[in-house]
Amino acid sequence: MQPVQNDDLDTINELVAELFPGEAVREVIRQGGMTNHTYAVQLSGGCYIFRLPGLGTESLIDRNNEKISAELASELNIDTELNYFNAETGVKIARYIRNAVTMSPFLMRKEENMQAAADVFRCLHHCGRDTGVFFDVFQMAKGYEDLIQKYKGVFYPDYEDIRRKIIAIKDKADKDTLGKVPCHNDPLCENWIQGEGRMFLVDWEYAGMNDPMWDLADLSIEAEYSPELDEKLLKMYLKRAAAEKEIFHFRANKIFLDFLWSLWGKARVPFSGSEMEEYALMRYLRMKKNLKIMNMM
Repeated sequence: MQPVQNDDLDTINELVAELFPGEAVREVIRQGGMTNHTYAVQLSGGCYIFRLPGLGTESLIDRNNEKISAELASELNIDTELNYFNAETGVKIARYIRNAVTMSPFLMRKEENMQAAADVFRCLHHCGRDTGVFFDVFQMAKGYEDLIQKYKGVFYPDYEDIRRKIIAIKDKADKDTLGKVPCHNDPLCENWIQGEGRMFLVDWEYAGMNDPMWDLADLSIEAEYSPELDEKLLKMYLKRAAAEKEIFHFRANKIFLDFLWSLWGKARVPFSGSEMEEYALMRYLRMKKNLKIMNMM
């Protein structure tokens, strides 16, 4: 368990005094997370999750956009109640989920959890809302490329060739689109929380309008699904067998998301060091493997 940082504790105490007057802080426990500082804070009147933004996230995350999506998720009841969100500071406070179990790849391969995830995605994707927040994969990728150059990072030797192949897949997907719907865009296993008799999807930093197959492809990669489980997930979500067009978008998005998050990892290296360099390389190599599956290597 990571220790509570003194400056974070000061911030938490200040927030409690402002937002929960008269309540006492009984316990503060650091939670997991790659970039932010997240704490379970037990007050005399209840337990809450305090999310304090990590160093450098202001250059990667638009907190105004995150707020819009977090509020929608709370309204749809696929995330817990949102108590406070400051778009200027990035501080977020939400109700703590009782008896919470954070999902893992192993747990997300269980059929009941796959079905719960498919149901959450369907609720989100079919809500009929246009959030006005656009998750433009390639615009974001360009932003990360600019940050890598700004901090004197080094691209992979074959990066330009790989990028051209990915753009060719993008052009094909754009010509035969599935449309754009509200998406979470970062449904890694740790963002799925089981508790209170149901499944919650948390952390809406990257949410926005996107190809619906992005979310399913992302879950597949993060939970290390086999081709058989991919087929099962798509059928649970669609409530029928996937069409050829849907399978193409599903596979294409596996490539797009590893392309994007590999660049994100590279952009995080100046703040998080070698751990992010290893993360970026892992995603880059898997992306190349999936390019071979699509006969692009």
